[in-house]
Amino acid sequence: MREKHTAKEESKGIGYRELEEYAQAKIREHLQDLLEQEITEWLGRGKSERKINPSEQAGYRNGYGKGRRFTLSMGTIEIRRPRVRNLEERFESRVLPLFKRHTEQVSNLIPELYLHGLASGDFELALRGLLGEGAPLSASSLQRLKEKWQGEYEQWKSTVIEEKDWAYFWADGIYVKAGIGKEKAALLVVIGVQKDGQKRFLAMEPGYRESKESWALVLRQMKSRGVKSARLFVGDGNLGLWAAVGEVYPEAQEQLCWNHKMLNVMDAVSKKEQSQAKGHLNAMMYADSRPEALKERKKFEQAFRHNPKAVKTVVDNWERLTTYYDFPCEHWKHLRTSNVVESPFSRVRLRTTASRRFKSQINATCLIWKTLRVAEMSFRKLNAPHLVDKVAEGKKYDNGKETRVAA
Repeated sequence: MREKHTAKEESKGIGYRELEEYAQAKIREHLQDLLEQEITEWLGRGKSERKINPSEQAGYRNGYGKGRRFTLSMGTIEIRRPRVRNLEERFESRVLPLFKRHTEQVSNLIPELYLHGLASGDFELALRGLLGEGAPLSASSLQRLKEKWQGEYEQWKSTVIEEKDWAYFWADGIYVKAGIGKEKAALLVVIGVQKDGQKRFLAMEPGYRESKESWALVLRQMKSRGVKSARLFVGDGNLGLWAAVGEVYPEAQEQLCWNHKMLNVMDAVSKKEQSQAKGHLNAMMYADSRPEALKERKKFEQAFRHNPKAVKTVVDNWERLTTYYDFPCEHWKHLRTSNVVESPFSRVRLRTTASRRFKSQINATCLIWKTLRVAEMSFRKLNAPHLVDKVAEGKKYDNGKETRVAA
């Protein structure tokens, strides 16, 4: 009873100003306890207990190492690792690996803040109050991280891709003001969807003006890593991309991005007519079948017969704007645009002014790649993911429905 009463009094004594300190103390105690329990499980006996069973792990506790700072998103705590001697095999902590000095959340915070505008020399000063004294976020630690990211990026580019046959790819050249090069350059990005419906980055390379040569290099590298076939590429009207796709993946169909084409049409009509034009374009894009889409196109042609340029923008690209009707209707919403690539880059574009600090192309590319790899974790799956495998296998569809081959 006395113990319960004491605990109650202690909790009452915790004021608003002491919350952070109290929470950190409890985390430190809990982490220290986890380290102790880990040693107990490894040795098979508690502290001060002697070895009784011969099958138990050899070795014994030998005090503690020096105090070590460990940084979490809520601050930096100091803990002491238990030492163990005379082991038959090396002990490696799963709770706190030997060279870890901060959590993954803190690691992910660094590229976010750096890209957001915090200069490398400002890290320690700016974050000392937030993460505590001794947080490993100095300019030198950031430089080590950049070198680590570069190694990870190079390894990622050469990693073998296990799946050979793919259903869909979204490709786009993204222009960011991040020191990608003195000439007008872009990051050439390809995202594919795995057979389980999960989207993933497959390529990201700097390329000069989205030329055919630049895109072909990206696609050939992707093919050499294991991607042997593709059913559909989704992208904007860039001629370099489509010329490269035709050369490297000639069997793939092409789907033009409706969002890009809408912008082309908006540029060709007056501001007064933009709302009307957009209504017609949406009706085409969301039609339930290719014949219905064609009917809506005819209405657009009639309404804008006075503007041949706007009509020509749609009519001349009609086949490639309606390719998605040759695939499952459950996937149409994913295939009409290249937003799959654009959306994760919106986080990068918000920080482009800050990113001008990059002196080299590789530093800019590696940091953007690292940030996008974090964004990849939140990608949502395609609707009806079970159909992705069918598409990759070559199943045929007509107006969204699978076609049956006559016996």
